[in-house]
Amino acid sequence: MGFKLEHIADSTEPSTSDENWLAQTLQKEITFFGKFFGNKKKEDFYSELGVLLKAGISLKEALSLIQGNQKKEKLQIFFGEIVDSLISGNSLFEILSERKEFSEYEYHSVKIGEETGTLSKIVEELGLFYARKNEQRRALISALTYPTIILLTAILVVIFMLKMVVPMFEDIFRQNNVDLPSITKIIVSISAFIEDYGALIIGIFFLLFITLQLIKNNVSFKKRRDSLMMKIPYVGNFIKSVYLTQFTQAVALLTASKVPLLNSIQLVEKMIDFYPLREALMKIESQVLIGQSLSHSMSQIKIFDNKMVSLVKVAEETNQTEYIFQRLNEQYAIEVQQKSKMLSTLMEPLIIILVGLFVGVILVSMYLPMFKLSSVIGG
Repeated sequence: MGFKLEHIADSTEPSTSDENWLAQTLQKEITFFGKFFGNKKKEDFYSELGVLLKAGISLKEALSLIQGNQKKEKLQIFFGEIVDSLISGNSLFEILSERKEFSEYEYHSVKIGEETGTLSKIVEELGLFYARKNEQRRALISALTYPTIILLTAILVVIFMLKMVVPMFEDIFRQNNVDLPSITKIIVSISAFIEDYGALIIGIFFLLFITLQLIKNNVSFKKRRDSLMMKIPYVGNFIKSVYLTQFTQAVALLTASKVPLLNSIQLVEKMIDFYPLREALMKIESQVLIGQSLSHSMSQIKIFDNKMVSLVKVAEETNQTEYIFQRLNEQYAIEVQQKSKMLSTLMEPLIIILVGLFVGVILVSMYLPMFKLSSVIGG
């Protein structure tokens, strides 16, 4: 985004245009079929607003500065509408609550900040929340990018061998009437299938991709998808840690703003976009409403580990909820970083081994008939 104090601070340092381009590219949030005001822009918005408010600038002037520094016309109009609504007498909370780009968690946090005179702190914390969320997303992408590239390259190599190399051997074997082993017949059949239906398979995958994009916000689909992801070995635990990090950070922010614990859970429940955790929070809410303690309610649900349950129990006994959830957030953030590195480390050799097996099977299936062919030619 436009107004960034770190840009001013760094303006005296020499840098090449290539380095600037690379830095900007890495910071961009690339979305397909996504929102124009995504998490990266929210991080920038709240961080910049927090800095400006702490510097003593009024809310209207701060929003006008942010608007004036937007490069895209759509964002200029977006912030212009917010400024106009603010001038009309609406509070920032009311403005955010009327716009679909902002979640209930965000505008309730802002409302608390306006009512308690701590708006600068609240928006700063929201900036940190989205910064951590984006950092976790980048960690996941970083962990999966290299293995995915290897996997796609391997798939292309295997398809090339099945489409180009196998038919050449098949012609030689057919011309010399060589009796093919079972494994070679299977590979030849797969090669013929790809030759006949390859374009159809690509078309099906493309339609599947488009369909998934269109239904990705469907509640039933999201529940099934999240439930399936939780069952994937290691990946499921990694994703759970990511959302537990978001949960602990959100509760720490709300309790720091003196929001009652039950209300904090209700707000976080609407903010979390991961249904196993959202359903767990709904169960906790119902248990707390009938008088159960938070730690006891959490202990009945598998998604919360013993470490979290024990520390939450300590928080209840010592009235240190904000502090405990901040510590939990730091621990889960470190855990996410470690698991993302481990995920990448584990996937790379597994994919290489898998690819080696596929290529090895194809080569062996092609070379086995060569022994019979040599005997036919020798005879």
